[in-house]
Amino acid sequence: MEERRDVKLLGTKESIFTQRIVWALKLKGIDYAFIEQDFSSRSSPLLVELNPVYKMVPVIVHDGKPLSESLVILEYIEETWPVNPLFPVDPFERASARFWARFIDGMFYEAAKKAFFSSGEAKAEGVELVEEGLHLLEGQIIGKKFFGGEKIGYLDIIAGWISYWFQYIEEVGEFKAMDSRKYPCLHAWINNFIQVPIIQQSLPKADDVKAVYRGFKDAAALAGAN
Repeated sequence: MEERRDVKLLGTKESIFTQRIVWALKLKGIDYAFIEQDFSSRSSPLLVELNPVYKMVPVIVHDGKPLSESLVILEYIEETWPVNPLFPVDPFERASARFWARFIDGMFYEAAKKAFFSSGEAKAEGVELVEEGLHLLEGQIIGKKFFGGEKIGYLDIIAGWISYWFQYIEEVGEFKAMDSRKYPCLHAWINNFIQVPIIQQSLPKADDVKAVYRGFKDAAALAGAN
């Protein structure tokens, strides 16, 4: 592990966005200090100080300078510590990885939220959009062990929440979209990804993840009732 005592990460273990940064740092062998934040609160004094715009995790602090938003942080990590590169070398493949990363964090993530929080016809529409997204991602992983090829890369880290968190999103959200028969290559990728020791050792406990998602559902129901 490369000694980097000047690197700190503010996050929560259950956060899919925090885990991206954990994985990237560990895959690159960068030592860091993890500063746990309360998932139910966005207003800790330190978090407000370091991320006054969004007041959300993750936040990385390097040489005393804070940076937020997981996609931005991952780019920074790659450029600052090029050892064990996560991004493709080929310019087209790099651009393609960025495109699919934005798809996952944009259209696909929003579809999952719609399926999770909605009911009735809106929920059905959300599930349909999720299935369309899974179909598109299936097309990107055909013939490959990882999105990055034979080893984990940038896009695997971005899609990583699908490998573990998504099953609990489905369970708590009371819908089903992932089907190993429909998406066999994506299913194989999930198994390959979560079996990598660095990934497996960083996964939060299932009960903790489900508790977080139940909290989201309860908060949304309470807000809808007011």
